[in-house]
Amino acid sequence: MRILVADDDPVSLRLMEHMLQNSGYKVITVDNGQEAASVLSKAGGPRLALIDWMMPGLDGPGVCRAVRGRHDDAYVYMLLLTSKQSSGDVVQGLEAGADDYLTKPCHPAELKARLHTGRRVLQLEDKLVEAREKMRFKATHDALTSLWDRGAILALLRSELSRSRREHSPVSILLCDIDHFKEVNDMYGHLVGDEVLQEVSKRLQDAVRSHDAVGRYGGEEFLIVMGGTRGDELKERAEQVRNIINCLPFSTAQGLIPVSLSMGAITIEDWDKSLRVEPFLKEADDALYRAKAAGRDCVSYAETVVTL
Repeated sequence: MRILVADDDPVSLRLMEHMLQNSGYKVITVDNGQEAASVLSKAGGPRLALIDWMMPGLDGPGVCRAVRGRHDDAYVYMLLLTSKQSSGDVVQGLEAGADDYLTKPCHPAELKARLHTGRRVLQLEDKLVEAREKMRFKATHDALTSLWDRGAILALLRSELSRSRREHSPVSILLCDIDHFKEVNDMYGHLVGDEVLQEVSKRLQDAVRSHDAVGRYGGEEFLIVMGGTRGDELKERAEQVRNIINCLPFSTAQGLIPVSLSMGAITIEDWDKSLRVEPFLKEADDALYRAKAAGRDCVSYAETVVTL
């Protein structure tokens, strides 16, 4: 595990570095508080720190305050080394954000034990963050396909429309429906139907850009939100999506099954904040209906919506 050691005394710094390296730590050393705060505040920086209290410029408590003032989720466990022993000084250090402290000169065995405690705290914090992220994912994603669920994709659409209004940029959406999906379920069974839904989801994600959003809108319907995509670009993008679905049959437990999509497409060039997303979804749904009526496996385009 990486650990940062901050001390303006070069002899103490080298002794501490050597001892910690022998204990299996990857040691990063700095000789001033400003650099310590900078390294610890960077994304992906060390999450364990041993900081001398007395340093010129920014002292140990100042480093703690600077690190605690950042706004990300990665917790840094900081231990202060100090010759101060009064309860007032200890309280000052802990209130600044330090997790623990040791008085100089410290015993190597005690230092290792305190750092081991810090590692346990960080491991617990990581488990809590992982559990939180899993709960957040389950709350916003469809269990079968792992795509955004209906509520989440609509929330993303609203957010994208708000950004569109602020930046005067377009938003395009594709409402997609798997052709003859009921027949797939009736002929091959619902487990194969689930396989088809999962493969459609995977291909849709492969077909879009990293900043586009794909959600399961309901049943065999999918909604794709493409920020910054104008009407002329939408036609090319929609055909790419359609072709990635029907280019190869789907491999399932019951063999190869040809699958295609019908799609309704719409571009929103501007919008009024008083409007809801439903009118745009209605336009896309009407276009989808026309695509089905036209023989399926095709894209029908609504007229560009401009609301000023």
